[in-house]
Amino acid sequence: MSTTATTATPLPIVLAGARGHGRWHLANIRRLQGQGVVRLAGICELAPLDSGELDAFAGELPQQCADFGALLDSTGARAAVICTPIQTHTELALTAAARGVHLLLEKPPAATYADYVRMTEGVREAGIACQIGFQSFGSHAVPAIRELVRSGAIGTVQGFGAAGAWVRDEAYYRRAPWAGRRRIGDTDVVDGVLTNPLAHAVATALELADSGRADDVLAIETQLFRANDIEADDTSCLRITTPGGPPVTVAVTLCAEQAAEPYVIVHGDRGRITFWYKQDRVLVQRAGRGPEEVVHGRTDLLENLAGHLAHGTALLVPPHRTGAFMRVVEAVRTAPEPAALPGDAWFTAPATATTGVRRVVRGVDALVAAGADTLSLFSELGAPWAHPSEVSTP
Repeated sequence: MSTTATTATPLPIVLAGARGHGRWHLANIRRLQGQGVVRLAGICELAPLDSGELDAFAGELPQQCADFGALLDSTGARAAVICTPIQTHTELALTAAARGVHLLLEKPPAATYADYVRMTEGVREAGIACQIGFQSFGSHAVPAIRELVRSGAIGTVQGFGAAGAWVRDEAYYRRAPWAGRRRIGDTDVVDGVLTNPLAHAVATALELADSGRADDVLAIETQLFRANDIEADDTSCLRITTPGGPPVTVAVTLCAEQAAEPYVIVHGDRGRITFWYKQDRVLVQRAGRGPEEVVHGRTDLLENLAGHLAHGTALLVPPHRTGAFMRVVEAVRTAPEPAALPGDAWFTAPATATTGVRRVVRGVDALVAAGADTLSLFSELGAPWAHPSEVSTP
């Protein structure tokens, strides 16, 4: 469910990165174009999309060009969606800002905290609107959970625990040159489980904790590991200390025994709230009452950006709301290299009808769930391969 931002004239937009996850944006643009909210004016890809890939836009084909700036100039686009490799986000965002083009910028917004600051300053100086692509922030469950907490439904909040157990096969890391990399040459990439595939677990937990700004972070403890033959982490946990607030703990893996929906738990001294953020589903469990489950609606972030430009609707994910998440990205970037798990900690699972050959960490599903449930790190839960935390202070 979403709220349509009706505009007199559809917002002309350019999509940078229309393959991979960009296909989701392409389909979403098609949906909003059908509602008269936006118009796809151009696509920026290294190799142009063919007629099959653009079948949904037959009769109204967008311009295509590998030069993002030139495409913005030729189309007169007012907004752009950037869904390109992490290390390209800052320069493309600044290219758009220099032309007064508004942005929906995919997460993570940058590969380094310095680039994030450079991007946010450029956006502010240009006076453009910028939305960061944490789709879960559009869930109507977020304000509903905050109201439950404010009203004392679960008592005093003790902490926030996020868990994500996903399955990614070995081919996942061969899909692009930057996949699973911490850096390419001298360029930071930081494509680890905490900072990209399950970045929503981190950002959503921080959002529910009302600790999304950069200065909401006092310290970050990280434990980064990898079962796959990659540079970045694929099985990790962290704990964020906030000023005067309860801790935020996240435990995630891409080497799950069974794939599961990621979630965030708000722990209170008289109950708990579990939020499956991809499903907008909320379960409230509290003393003296039966469990209550509600599925909420969601506002689409591109729709919200269009509404902001047409009617002044408040942006759901302005850059400053992701500063704390970028502190996490920086902590992961500057931490020691992820430790390779010992051979007896994982096994190779054969290909199935839905996944290729993949590595599975033994017992990791229960470990990740326990991390979110007890607000503990892997080493504190007794994982034999987990070393003590690396602590980062901004």
